[in-house]
Amino acid sequence: MGGIAGRFARVEPRRHAREFVLGLLAGLPRKNCWTLAEHTGHATPDRFQHLLARAKWDADAVRDDLRGFVADHLGTDDVVLVVDETGDLKKGTHTVGVQRQYTGTAGRIENSQVAVYLAYSAPRGHTAIDRELYIPRSWTDDPDRCRSAGIPDTHTFATKPQLAARMIERALDAGTTADWVTGDEVYGNNTHLRTT
Repeated sequence: MGGIAGRFARVEPRRHAREFVLGLLAGLPRKNCWTLAEHTGHATPDRFQHLLARAKWDADAVRDDLRGFVADHLGTDDVVLVVDETGDLKKGTHTVGVQRQYTGTAGRIENSQVAVYLAYSAPRGHTAIDRELYIPRSWTDDPDRCRSAGIPDTHTFATKPQLAARMIERALDAGTTADWVTGDEVYGNNTHLRTT
Protein backbone atom coordinates (compact mmCIF):
# COMPACT_ATOMS: atom_id res chain seq x y z
CA MET A 1 0.00 0.00 0.00
CA GLY A 2 2.98 2.27 0.42
CA GLY A 3 3.30 2.56 -3.35
CA ILE A 4 -0.12 4.20 -3.65
CA ALA A 5 -0.27 6.14 -0.39
CA GLY A 6 0.42 9.45 -2.11
CA ARG A 7 -2.68 9.04 -4.30
CA PHE A 8 -4.96 9.83 -1.34
CA ALA A 9 -5.54 13.42 -0.23
CA ARG A 10 -6.09 12.44 3.42
CA VAL A 11 -4.83 9.77 5.80
CA GLU A 12 -8.33 8.38 6.58
CA PRO A 13 -9.14 7.26 3.01
CA ARG A 14 -5.64 5.79 2.79
CA ARG A 15 -6.31 3.70 5.92
CA HIS A 16 -9.76 2.70 4.68
CA ALA A 17 -8.32 1.69 1.31
CA ARG A 18 -5.84 -0.59 3.09
CA GLU A 19 -8.62 -2.16 5.15
CA PHE A 20 -10.79 -2.52 2.06
CA VAL A 21 -8.04 -4.32 0.10
CA LEU A 22 -7.27 -6.63 3.04
CA GLY A 23 -10.98 -7.44 3.23
CA LEU A 24 -11.08 -8.23 -0.48
CA LEU A 25 -8.15 -10.61 0.01
CA ALA A 26 -9.86 -12.37 2.93
CA GLY A 27 -11.68 -15.64 2.39
CA LEU A 28 -15.14 -14.17 2.86
CA PRO A 29 -17.97 -15.97 1.03
CA ARG A 30 -19.54 -12.65 -0.02
CA LYS A 31 -17.72 -9.37 -0.43
CA ASN A 32 -19.57 -6.08 -0.25
CA CYS A 33 -19.20 -2.98 1.89
CA TRP A 34 -21.21 -4.55 4.72
CA THR A 35 -19.27 -7.82 4.91
CA LEU A 36 -15.92 -6.05 4.49
CA ALA A 37 -16.83 -3.58 7.25
CA GLU A 38 -17.82 -6.38 9.63
CA HIS A 39 -14.64 -8.28 8.79
CA THR A 40 -12.47 -5.26 9.64
CA GLY A 41 -14.38 -4.44 12.84
CA HIS A 42 -16.47 -1.48 11.68
CA ALA A 43 -20.09 -1.27 12.83
CA THR A 44 -21.33 0.10 9.49
CA PRO A 45 -20.10 0.21 5.87
CA ASP A 46 -20.05 4.03 5.93
CA ARG A 47 -16.25 4.34 5.75
CA PHE A 48 -15.96 2.06 2.73
CA GLN A 49 -18.94 3.63 0.99
CA HIS A 50 -17.36 7.05 1.53
CA LEU A 51 -14.05 5.76 0.14
CA LEU A 52 -15.71 4.45 -3.02
CA ALA A 53 -18.19 7.27 -3.61
CA ARG A 54 -16.92 10.54 -2.18
CA ALA A 55 -13.32 10.43 -0.93
CA LYS A 56 -10.71 12.29 -2.99
CA TRP A 57 -8.23 9.93 -4.61
CA ASP A 58 -7.01 9.31 -8.12
CA ALA A 59 -8.28 5.88 -9.21
CA ASP A 60 -6.50 6.07 -12.58
CA ALA A 61 -3.17 6.87 -10.94
CA VAL A 62 -3.68 3.94 -8.54
CA ARG A 63 -4.39 1.75 -11.60
CA ASP A 64 -1.13 2.90 -13.18
CA ASP A 65 0.81 2.27 -9.95
CA LEU A 66 -0.72 -1.20 -9.68
CA ARG A 67 0.17 -2.06 -13.28
CA GLY A 68 3.83 -1.22 -12.60
CA PHE A 69 3.82 -3.16 -9.33
CA VAL A 70 2.34 -6.22 -11.03
CA ALA A 71 4.96 -6.27 -13.80
CA ASP A 72 7.75 -5.84 -11.24
CA HIS A 73 6.47 -8.70 -9.05
CA LEU A 74 4.98 -11.19 -11.51
CA GLY A 75 7.69 -10.84 -14.13
CA THR A 76 7.77 -9.66 -17.72
CA ASP A 77 8.41 -12.96 -19.53
CA ASP A 78 5.65 -15.12 -21.06
CA VAL A 79 3.00 -12.48 -20.30
CA VAL A 80 -0.51 -12.74 -21.68
CA LEU A 81 -2.99 -9.88 -21.43
CA VAL A 82 -6.52 -11.22 -20.98
CA VAL A 83 -9.64 -9.22 -21.85
CA ASP A 84 -12.92 -10.26 -20.25
CA GLU A 85 -16.06 -8.74 -18.86
CA THR A 86 -18.28 -9.31 -15.90
CA GLY A 87 -21.70 -8.09 -14.92
CA ASP A 88 -23.26 -7.09 -11.65
CA LEU A 89 -26.98 -7.72 -11.38
CA LYS A 90 -28.91 -4.60 -10.41
CA LYS A 91 -32.54 -4.00 -9.48
CA GLY A 92 -32.94 -0.29 -10.24
CA THR A 93 -32.33 2.04 -13.17
CA HIS A 94 -30.07 4.68 -11.60
CA THR A 95 -26.73 2.85 -11.32
CA VAL A 96 -24.44 4.13 -14.08
CA GLY A 97 -24.63 1.93 -17.17
CA VAL A 98 -27.41 -0.32 -15.92
CA GLN A 99 -29.87 -1.74 -18.42
CA ARG A 100 -31.24 -5.13 -19.49
CA GLN A 101 -28.28 -6.77 -21.21
CA TYR A 102 -26.56 -10.12 -21.45
CA THR A 103 -24.28 -10.91 -18.55
CA GLY A 104 -22.30 -14.09 -18.11
CA THR A 105 -22.80 -13.70 -14.37
CA ALA A 106 -26.42 -14.80 -14.84
CA GLY A 107 -25.96 -16.56 -18.18
CA ARG A 108 -28.83 -14.60 -19.70
CA ILE A 109 -30.21 -11.10 -20.27
CA GLU A 110 -30.76 -9.36 -16.93
CA ASN A 111 -30.85 -5.85 -15.55
CA SER A 112 -27.13 -5.36 -14.95
CA GLN A 113 -24.05 -3.18 -15.09
CA VAL A 114 -21.15 -4.55 -17.17
CA ALA A 115 -17.45 -3.79 -16.89
CA VAL A 116 -14.60 -4.85 -19.17
CA TYR A 117 -11.35 -5.88 -17.48
CA LEU A 118 -7.77 -6.34 -18.58
CA ALA A 119 -5.77 -8.94 -16.66
CA TYR A 120 -2.03 -9.55 -16.58
CA SER A 121 -1.15 -13.24 -16.61
CA ALA A 122 2.38 -14.54 -16.13
CA PRO A 123 3.79 -17.86 -14.90
CA ARG A 124 4.10 -16.43 -11.37
CA GLY A 125 0.45 -15.30 -11.14
CA HIS A 126 -2.30 -13.15 -12.58
CA THR A 127 -4.38 -10.14 -11.60
CA ALA A 128 -6.56 -7.41 -13.06
CA ILE A 129 -4.63 -4.31 -14.11
CA ASP A 130 -7.32 -2.15 -15.74
CA ARG A 131 -11.06 -1.66 -16.03
CA GLU A 132 -13.58 0.25 -18.09
CA LEU A 133 -17.27 0.52 -17.32
CA TYR A 134 -19.45 -0.21 -20.34
CA ILE A 135 -21.93 2.65 -20.76
CA PRO A 136 -24.66 1.46 -23.18
CA ARG A 137 -25.96 3.63 -25.99
CA SER A 138 -29.27 3.98 -24.09
CA TRP A 139 -27.26 6.05 -21.61
CA THR A 140 -24.97 7.99 -23.93
CA ASP A 141 -27.97 8.99 -26.07
CA ASP A 142 -29.57 10.57 -22.97
CA PRO A 143 -27.35 13.51 -21.86
CA ASP A 144 -29.64 14.46 -18.97
CA ARG A 145 -29.47 10.94 -17.53
CA CYS A 146 -25.69 10.93 -17.90
CA ARG A 147 -25.33 14.35 -16.30
CA SER A 148 -27.48 13.40 -13.31
CA ALA A 149 -25.35 10.25 -12.83
CA GLY A 150 -22.10 12.26 -12.93
CA ILE A 151 -20.94 11.09 -16.37
CA PRO A 152 -19.00 13.93 -18.06
CA ASP A 153 -20.55 15.55 -21.13
CA THR A 154 -17.44 14.56 -23.08
CA HIS A 155 -18.16 10.83 -22.65
CA THR A 156 -19.25 9.10 -25.85
CA PHE A 157 -20.48 5.59 -26.58
CA ALA A 158 -17.80 2.91 -26.95
CA THR A 159 -18.28 -0.78 -27.71
CA LYS A 160 -16.75 -3.40 -25.44
CA PRO A 161 -13.97 -4.14 -27.98
CA GLN A 162 -13.23 -0.40 -28.16
CA LEU A 163 -12.94 -0.33 -24.36
CA ALA A 164 -10.60 -3.33 -24.53
CA ALA A 165 -8.45 -1.57 -27.15
CA ARG A 166 -8.16 1.50 -24.89
CA MET A 167 -6.94 -0.62 -21.99
CA ILE A 168 -4.48 -2.58 -24.12
CA GLU A 169 -3.08 0.65 -25.59
CA ARG A 170 -2.77 2.17 -22.10
CA ALA A 171 -0.85 -0.87 -20.87
CA LEU A 172 1.48 -0.96 -23.87
CA ASP A 173 2.03 2.81 -23.82
CA ALA A 174 3.05 2.49 -20.16
CA GLY A 175 5.75 -0.04 -21.13
CA THR A 176 3.90 -3.22 -20.22
CA THR A 177 5.28 -6.08 -22.29
CA ALA A 178 3.08 -8.96 -23.43
CA ASP A 179 3.59 -11.87 -25.78
CA TRP A 180 -0.04 -11.85 -26.82
CA VAL A 181 -3.58 -10.81 -25.92
CA THR A 182 -6.56 -13.11 -25.56
CA GLY A 183 -10.29 -12.77 -25.00
CA ASP A 184 -13.55 -14.53 -25.76
CA GLU A 185 -15.53 -14.22 -29.01
CA VAL A 186 -16.80 -10.70 -28.22
CA TYR A 187 -13.20 -9.54 -28.57
CA GLY A 188 -11.71 -12.23 -30.81
CA ASN A 189 -14.36 -11.73 -33.50
CA ASN A 190 -13.65 -7.99 -33.65
CA THR A 191 -11.43 -7.43 -36.70
CA HIS A 192 -10.22 -3.98 -35.59
CA LEU A 193 -9.17 -5.25 -32.16
CA ARG A 194 -7.45 -8.33 -33.63
CA THR A 195 -5.37 -6.24 -36.03
CA THR A 196 -4.47 -3.46 -33.61
